[in-house]
Amino acid sequence: MKKNRPVSILVVDDDKTHRIMLKTMLKQWGWQTEEADDGTTAIEAVQTTPFDAILMDVRMTRLDGMEALRRIHAYNPAIPVVMMTAYSSVDAAVEAIKIGAHDYLTKPLDFDRLKLTMARALDHRQIQEKKDSFCNKRPQAMEAGGIIGNSAPMQELMEMLSYVAPTEATVLISGESGTGKELIAAALHHNSARKNGPFVKVNCAALVETLLESELFGHEKGAFTGADRRREGKFAQANGGTIFLDEISETSPGMQAKLLRVLQEHEIQRVGGQETLAVDVRVLAASNRKLEEEVARGAFREDLYYRLNVVPLHVPTLKERREDIPALAEYFMEKFAKKNNRQVSGITPRCMALLINYPWPGNVRELENAIERGIILMRGDYLDEENMPIPVRRFAMKNEASFSSVTASPGSLEEAERLVIKNILTETDGNKSEASRRLNITRKTLLSKMHKYGLT
Repeated sequence: MKKNRPVSILVVDDDKTHRIMLKTMLKQWGWQTEEADDGTTAIEAVQTTPFDAILMDVRMTRLDGMEALRRIHAYNPAIPVVMMTAYSSVDAAVEAIKIGAHDYLTKPLDFDRLKLTMARALDHRQIQEKKDSFCNKRPQAMEAGGIIGNSAPMQELMEMLSYVAPTEATVLISGESGTGKELIAAALHHNSARKNGPFVKVNCAALVETLLESELFGHEKGAFTGADRRREGKFAQANGGTIFLDEISETSPGMQAKLLRVLQEHEIQRVGGQETLAVDVRVLAASNRKLEEEVARGAFREDLYYRLNVVPLHVPTLKERREDIPALAEYFMEKFAKKNNRQVSGITPRCMALLINYPWPGNVRELENAIERGIILMRGDYLDEENMPIPVRRFAMKNEASFSSVTASPGSLEEAERLVIKNILTETDGNKSEASRRLNITRKTLLSKMHKYGLT
């Protein structure tokens, strides 16, 4: 919603008495209203006035609410529409949501429920406008901060990072465990105007609710047994900077309510304290669960989800970006060779082919651990499959045919490249355009390499 105009809600109902009652209630809650007595009038009003939300009855004489909803959603799907009906039909509710309704209320209306629903609808509209505004910002050069990858999924992620990092947007980072969500959060911070401020990380899954509350918000002396002095929490420590809430899905409903207040009011209260403290903190959150599914099953607050999900960023699995594995492996090899004072000449092509084809259920973290183990245990000058962890070696034995043509001696990595291309072509069912996109090369280059490696 634009700051230079008041919030405006369109009330649509062919019952004049009910319209007057609704307008009175909405006005008491601080919202301006306009009215329409049927669906046709509502559609005309939407085409001339920028409403922030619509409250509309389902059953009306000239044009019912369902048809009006379809036409309004087709004209402007960004306007949240809340439907009302005297018939508590599950089928009607599902149909309204499918068409595009934001929410659904039954008559006689519960006024507390009405107020909360409209507030959430307006909040959703405001957040959506924030999302849309980021699409108009120019990207800036990124300080990658250890993020490695030239694959198409990673290039798309880095492009989105370049748009979002310089803003104040709250960001929800999703992805499987081990994909590098913390690296993404760090890149967002270090490429923002807050880069000189603190970057504070909190693992929400590591502490029970009572300890997590104290960890986040701090506590007063005597607040609980063992609280022998006042302690500042992570939000206070992050003031002027960024806080990263990892595994946000593991928080309890009570903690989610407290986090929602911080996001809405930008203030905290220490455990056992009465004083309200203002905080200037950018919030980044991450989850390896799909939060929209957690919301659907009632395990995560919908309003908190909307607040966190202003800009969603998804980190691909290592399996989705196999072409980045050689660069990642080389990076980790150099890192751990230096750390452990080892002289390493490289990785054998056979070992590289194994690394590229192994499924890596633990993603980049598992690859990093495998390379570190290999560096510590290696006896020769080159890292080979014998130095890999047992699951990786077992995979090699089960898929021996895939690596039989790859020499075990040091040399060119052409065989590894051939296997990468072969694997991507298999995953894309031979779709060359998709394969070239995922490999981040032109279609012409792909065809040339396919001819070179006998993959035509």
